[in-house]
Amino acid sequence: MSFRAKFIVSFLALPALVGSASAQMPWEGDWTVTVKGNVGVSPKYPGSDELRAIPYPSLSLRRPGSPQRFSAPDDAISFGLLDLGAFRAGPSFRYVGARKSSDHPELTGLRNVPWTVEGGAFMEFWPAEFARARVDVRYGFRGHEGVVADFAADGVHRYGPWTMAAGPRLVVASRDNMSAYFGVSAAEALANATITQAYSPDGGIRSAGAAASLSYRFSQQWAATGYARWDRLIGPAADSPVPKAFGSLNQFSFGGSMAYSFDTRF
Repeated sequence: MSFRAKFIVSFLALPALVGSASAQMPWEGDWTVTVKGNVGVSPKYPGSDELRAIPYPSLSLRRPGSPQRFSAPDDAISFGLLDLGAFRAGPSFRYVGARKSSDHPELTGLRNVPWTVEGGAFMEFWPAEFARARVDVRYGFRGHEGVVADFAADGVHRYGPWTMAAGPRLVVASRDNMSAYFGVSAAEALANATITQAYSPDGGIRSAGAAASLSYRFSQQWAATGYARWDRLIGPAADSPVPKAFGSLNQFSFGGSMAYSFDTRF
């Protein structure tokens, strides 16, 4: 199992582990467990025009009989510790793969960015049954050590077994995050055969775009979801020589999942 898979399973299974170790509410009792097999296709590194596919599992919990709450496939891993119905908030996590010049010869001479675990918090608001707004702010550990904020809005429509959702996306990043993936020092510019000038980006808006998903529930146990997302690098990220020389300002990602739900007791 890949590190990404282990990371996702360990964090998403955390409530169940806490519940099995504690005799107190709210974790004890009956739960509906949803296990997903996912495949995501996304750029090999920020700014790249090459894609890679990554399979990974995920898991979520809810009380039996309660409706499964909508979550967009591109949401970070999150737990709604505060749930007031129309408003939710709690911790969030995301794993970002490494960028290595040994894997991408065009990046020879540029800095390697180790894999990163981003941790932070999210807030989600439903002003209406069919509308969702979400903000997710995280700080990177080990790889890039910057702040990333994801802003999303979705229109969610349900037609029988079908659930369709779509809406805009905006990513804002700090200078440290921008520098890790889009910055080029003078020494790096000399060491790379293509990039000839140094570049030091500021923080700001990194990308803007849109995402859409379509889910179909075959039964109470089985459901399938497909999604697609487009991001356009703008601002300091778009001015970087990295996507200009080796990639694209248009960043595409897509994927799908198959989910199975069952009841159990902790």
